[in-house]
Amino acid sequence: MARQKKTVITCAITGAIHTPTMSDALPYTYDDIATQAMEAAEAGASILHLHARNNETGAPSVDVKDFTPFLPRIKQATDAVVNISTGGSLTLSIQERITPAKTFSPEMCSMNMGSMNFSFHPLAKRYNDDDWKFDWEKDYVANSDGNIFRNTFRDIKEAAETLAPHDIKFEHECYDVGHLYNLKFCMDIGLFKAPVFIQFIFGILGGIGPEIDNLIFMKRTADRLFGDDYRWSVLGAGGSQMSLGTTASQMGGNVRVGLEDSLFISRGKLAESNAQQVAKIRKIVEALGCEVATPDEAREMLDLKGGDRVAF
Repeated sequence: MARQKKTVITCAITGAIHTPTMSDALPYTYDDIATQAMEAAEAGASILHLHARNNETGAPSVDVKDFTPFLPRIKQATDAVVNISTGGSLTLSIQERITPAKTFSPEMCSMNMGSMNFSFHPLAKRYNDDDWKFDWEKDYVANSDGNIFRNTFRDIKEAAETLAPHDIKFEHECYDVGHLYNLKFCMDIGLFKAPVFIQFIFGILGGIGPEIDNLIFMKRTADRLFGDDYRWSVLGAGGSQMSLGTTASQMGGNVRVGLEDSLFISRGKLAESNAQQVAKIRKIVEALGCEVATPDEAREMLDLKGGDRVAF
């Protein structure tokens, strides 16, 4: 694929891994999610990847009522593309997980391309019992080693067919090389149309590791499977966020940052906000000779339906 002229920055605002105890900067109230999303867009993010949380406890939520207070505010205040997660929970059914996307019909949604042992239980060892701010946090983190993040071919088909009338572009999240082959199979049977947008994900326990060799391997595999029929981005979890994002931008790819993926701005230093991470990767990308895409340029690059066709 020819090197693209602009780099799309996605910002994942809150996610469903980190908990309020882990960082005071992690947004979980409706107001904080909206505010940090707007600030991230102002800093240069053209796509905002959004999860919801319980407004009182910060627990991850796929309840429509927990999306309603912040989605219209973000749309009114920014021109950024809104991308709603269909992951959201490691324990709920695919129909429960896609309900927010089905309700709000955003321009984009995430789509996990395979089942996996998705775990973050080692994080629990960093905190004492009396450190946790909310009762749900410790068990939620510590017990994630017992979860299988289910995304079967049937689940993927059900999500794709349910959301097809909404003309949503998927951010196909690929945590390992086999997920690329899953995506190719799904395209071959007509579930997804080119150009697809692939998010290569590195550094999640249960997925492929955050080494540059793995990025090159994933990219070469995608080139072989999809040719010119895909666009791509890199999500480096934790300490690999900035380094892998920088490498991706120099390889002609796009980048994803945000407090969902890493709570840090540099080694050992917690980020103050999502916007701080966006500003840092933007500065790096531009210093290395790339231009950052505007929301409308991202829409054109990814063949999105437009912000006027969402339901919020």
